[in-house]
Amino acid sequence: MTNKTPALGTWAWGDSGKAGDGYFGSQLTEYGLREVVEKAHSNGLTLWDTAMVYGMGRSETALAQALKGYARSEYQLSTKFTPQAAGDDLVAGMLEQSLDRLGTDYVDLYWIHNPADVARWTPLLIPLLRSGRIKHVGVSNHNLKEIALADQILGEAGFRVEAVQNHYSLLYRSSERAGILDHCREHDVQFFAYLVLEQGALTGRTRPLPEGSSRAAVYNGILPQLQTLTDRMGAIGEARGASAADVAIAWAIAKGTTPIIGVTKAGHVDGLVRAQGITLTDEEIAELEALADAADVDTRGSWEHAM
Repeated sequence: MTNKTPALGTWAWGDSGKAGDGYFGSQLTEYGLREVVEKAHSNGLTLWDTAMVYGMGRSETALAQALKGYARSEYQLSTKFTPQAAGDDLVAGMLEQSLDRLGTDYVDLYWIHNPADVARWTPLLIPLLRSGRIKHVGVSNHNLKEIALADQILGEAGFRVEAVQNHYSLLYRSSERAGILDHCREHDVQFFAYLVLEQGALTGRTRPLPEGSSRAAVYNGILPQLQTLTDRMGAIGEARGASAADVAIAWAIAKGTTPIIGVTKAGHVDGLVRAQGITLTDEEIAELEALADAADVDTRGSWEHAM
């Protein structure tokens, strides 16, 4: 399964477009998202990451609409089961709802979205693996102990945790410091990095994020602290015909991770293509990490626990 080609994130596709409804405050159209899909696929980017809780099904539905006309073999789907949203509904029922919204009969990569109760939820994936409804299992927002427990439970049935998806960026390297990246390398587990651009805060933008959106509340106050870092990222990018955002993505790739990058405009795909062509030097990586540490910000999400 190992592949460093960026995955395409659709968290923002779950927004209704109204400020405060969803995390991003996005204004998206069916035509615009179709354009994103066409550009991505023409550049060999075909792994789409979504989740049931992204707009409570809206993201999965929008993604299925945008992928219409493509053969199922031409793209891969990654979606998530969120324990807190389950109620009395078991994993199989939630998977069926996701499959229905996605217009498919299987998911390439199915995630336990967070470690609410690893021993309770992980075994419920085993029959879904056996049936072929899911091809591979990943765990998201899990620490090393939780990853090991999930892997042990699946291992007893002849399966394994094949992917880990955690928040990982220049500003938030807890998975690296906790040894999770090393664990993934040693056990041939693909590490997917989300929030690589920190909701746009690492793009070098100077204007605030959309007022009324959840991400504005998190990031607008710290943008001035990031200026030295993003200026340096911009300079490194400029020398290569790239942007600060492209450099942030290139950094994540250089660290051996598969970045999941939210794409809401066709132009975002151009950035992913550029990022794949950037090779940062060890000195540049060390400099960026030192500047990120000096910014001294904490961007841990409210849903995350310490790694």
